[in-house]
Amino acid sequence: MPLKLTRRQMSATLAPAFRGASQPERPNLLMILSDDHSAEFLGASGNPLIRTPNLDRFASQGIRCTRMFTAAPQCVPSRAAFLTGRSPVAARMGRFTAPLPADVRTFAEDLREAGYFTGVCRRQYHLDGAAGGRVSGPIFKQHGLQTFQRRMDYVDISPPGQTVARMTDFFDRKPAAKPFFLWVNFNDPHHPWDSNAIPRPHDRKRIPVPAYLPDLPGVREDLGRYYDEIARMDGEFQSVVDTLERRGFAENTLVLFMGDNGFAFPHGKGTLYDPGLNVPCLARWPGRIPPASLSDALLSGEDVGPTFLEAAGLPVPKIMSGQSFLGLLRGQAAPRREHVFAARLTHGSRPFKEGTTTHTFDLSRMARSGRYKLIYNCTPHMQYSPVDSYNERSWVEISDTHMWGRLDPKFDRAYFGARPVLELYDLENDPAEMQNLAGRPELASIQRKLTEALQEKMILDWDFLPLPLSE
Repeated sequence: MPLKLTRRQMSATLAPAFRGASQPERPNLLMILSDDHSAEFLGASGNPLIRTPNLDRFASQGIRCTRMFTAAPQCVPSRAAFLTGRSPVAARMGRFTAPLPADVRTFAEDLREAGYFTGVCRRQYHLDGAAGGRVSGPIFKQHGLQTFQRRMDYVDISPPGQTVARMTDFFDRKPAAKPFFLWVNFNDPHHPWDSNAIPRPHDRKRIPVPAYLPDLPGVREDLGRYYDEIARMDGEFQSVVDTLERRGFAENTLVLFMGDNGFAFPHGKGTLYDPGLNVPCLARWPGRIPPASLSDALLSGEDVGPTFLEAAGLPVPKIMSGQSFLGLLRGQAAPRREHVFAARLTHGSRPFKEGTTTHTFDLSRMARSGRYKLIYNCTPHMQYSPVDSYNERSWVEISDTHMWGRLDPKFDRAYFGARPVLELYDLENDPAEMQNLAGRPELASIQRKLTEALQEKMILDWDFLPLPLSE
């Protein structure tokens, strides 16, 4: 009979590169996530006004990847993709309040079995579900649905101001001989934007208003509050880097900084447009990642897990649909993605009722190449409202201006009225994604290719939505 190996034995067998005294030391792995952070809001990305000196310096010490797209434009499903190397649909994380199923494995568990000390700290990591309530709470408890205390060595949820203390506690508990994986989560710049505590607010009059937003006083004010939170987050980021250096881990640690999804404005969080999916992605690993590097390769949130596993010398499980971009980080020739994909799923914990808008419920899928994007809306009748910020001054002014008939027609088309089932954008000529080209004869072959790529992704992920083609 063939010998059956346990997963732990397979890890030991398949990762010989780090076994034995003569082999190089296994790297530490650190993942840092800002919350609701679109790629354009970073000084290193070419934004001249926003104050992110610490992140900008970090970017100069490693690589900045300009085309990292999360697998979903919301916190829970996006983080599920980071941890599992799979789409949130494939990982069965379509409901915002759901816990990660116990039989869906994370790359942190693979690292732990291979000898890593693993942990998560600071802000809510979002993958143990919402166990509150008189109905849901007992169900979660009866069936043991919250699993992260069993998946990792160290699990913490703490308020702002506790980052250094929690990292210190994690490092104090780590066995000296073990490498570590640590996942640090920030609150900023997540809505609500409580920037009153920022001593040096950004000048609202000088802020550049993105082309997909109307230039209104309320929009500028909310953008300013958002900028202020990013500046505050930049300081928290530096406290993480400083703690790493004080403990002597900086030289042998692969640090990856990303946003979990885009900002909570129209065209951002909760949508499949680039501001909802394209997040900052910076990586540093001294001696392995060339400093001041830049990459425009298409990357997916599904690729994070495989990248960390390869860095640790471990095999990437076949069930992961993501692909490692470690070679790209190290400046080596590496295969490139032709497409990235994303899914819009439910948001928040509210039940569906009359008057529910896209803030809570919307179902759509996306396929994107380097130049073109296809969005497939399966709930186009849902009235649009931005996720989280629907009561803020920006959206109130946009809605009022629309009601009085004074809103630019392009914004009327974008945010009010029925949406089309299919949207196609030429991102080279229309980076703001305001002109839908779906159905244009001259782009038929491009639309067909993206639709077929999306169909394949949906089939392989066992997607529950109707397929876009009946072929």
